Amino acid sequence: MLVKQAVVLVRPIMMCLVGLWAACGSSHALAHGGVSAEDDVCIIKIDRYKAHFTGYLPKERATQEFCEDIPVASESIFVIDFISDELREMELDFRIIRDVNDIGVTATLVDLGGEKAIEDATLFYVEPQLYPKGIMNIRHNFTQDGGYIGIVNAHHIETGLKYTSVFPFAVGQFSYGRYVQYFLMLFAACGVFIYAGGRGHVFKIKPPRSARK
Repeated sequence: MLVKQAVVLVRPIMMCLVGLWAACGSSHALAHGGVSAEDDVCIIKIDRYKAHFTGYLPKERATQEFCEDIPVASESIFVIDFISDELREMELDFRIIRDVNDIGVTATLVDLGGEKAIEDATLFYVEPQLYPKGIMNIRHNFTQDGGYIGIVNAHHIETGLKYTSVFPFAVGQFSYGRYVQYFLMLFAACGVFIYAGGRGHVFKIKPPRSARK
């Protein structure tokens, strides 16, 4: 009986451990503003339009791909491969700014303080242009670790409308703080799950058979 009860208790614990392992193994899937992971593919959302987003460090990590954060300050390549064909008919610009206010992963366009503040914090900028082949290749050499924010604007030539994606990322550092809330929530869920399972099965004292009659 004790063995059977132990098995009942171990099962929810194992399920929670598997969940924690999956969260650790897929931490890159946590969203950074306009960039997120969907079906193991990094996606950048420019308003309602989508594109694949991939980062490379050709000198440091060869062909290894990065979805958001860059582990080493070095020459980096960003490849934006359009999913939405409408983007091929728009002019796109690309900008990298320093996260001077240390906003972090929650940064939005409103948080950046307007055009003047964005221009003052700009480290790299590619003028608006058409990409009829549906691929943007951006190369920039990062010389300092720290927090950065990428901005992509898609300008619709006919309507004059502009669509924007803002994606914060870190270079040469790992910010544990951004993941703490996710793990705390998972730990809390595991605690409730284990408690409920134990209360209902393990810690429920069954009367002896003689007392049931």
